[in-house]
Amino acid sequence: MPDPAAHDAVARDAAETEAAFAHPAVRPDASAAYGDHPDQVIDFYAPRANQERVPLVVVLHGGAWRAPYDREHLTPFADFLARRGFAVANVEYRRGPAVPQVVRQGGGAPVAGRWPETFDDIAAAMDALPALAAEALPQADARRTVVTGHSAGGHLALWASARHVLPEGSPWRLPEPPPLRGVVALAPIADLVRAVELDVCGGAIHQLLGGEEEFKRRRESADPAALLPTGIATAVVQGRTDLTVPYAVAEEYVAAAARAGETVGLTLLEDVGHFPLIDPTADACAVVAEEIAQLAW
Repeated sequence: MPDPAAHDAVARDAAETEAAFAHPAVRPDASAAYGDHPDQVIDFYAPRANQERVPLVVVLHGGAWRAPYDREHLTPFADFLARRGFAVANVEYRRGPAVPQVVRQGGGAPVAGRWPETFDDIAAAMDALPALAAEALPQADARRTVVTGHSAGGHLALWASARHVLPEGSPWRLPEPPPLRGVVALAPIADLVRAVELDVCGGAIHQLLGGEEEFKRRRESADPAALLPTGIATAVVQGRTDLTVPYAVAEEYVAAAARAGETVGLTLLEDVGHFPLIDPTADACAVVAEEIAQLAW
């Protein structure tokens, strides 16, 4: 017998997804390259107010690190934050396979991520941002930078704030903590082991990091749950009815942080799924903006 509750959850998830993707893309006020690849670009959104100096919010889009999902779907969210008075940097990065003919495996979803290019790009973008933002957005105060990201972008936001605790010898390791006010991760794929157990995004994590042996080796440099404590103020916002990244993944990350002696804020929103967090018309998006403001200001 069909489960009515499960049916309702799927129907609500579909409606939330449709609503989030119904907004037209918003063109940036400026763009700048941080590398030679076409995907190594950052779009900038100026604050829609007259403040002279405002916090800079760096946004990292999700889409399971897969090539078809780029930064465009996050532009209404970036514009929403700009209308809230922030300077915003919407970062693109390399996703999907390096070889086009292996985009699909066994007729399934597009292959996720690239190792190491996805991580190369996030590190390079974050390192280049202060100078690029100073030129593109004179109102941006890089001393008050908050990183946020949704889903796979939430994973990358947490990773970007943890580069100073990467293993010795990592090419992405920073000698000291990044100059961030904090990170707000939205429905993040924050604990890769738990996410693999739950088959989050249909095998995307192994596609990003490789098979079992590669996963074990690379996880130490890629899993936010393995890069704790960071000393960076961190908040996670998650919907309880998220069918894409179940809230158990966020809870596992928060628990890992506690075991490492660090407190991570976790806001669980009732009757909220995956996409309302980045839907400017959803109440959940206002909660996200407030979390960012608490760290930024």
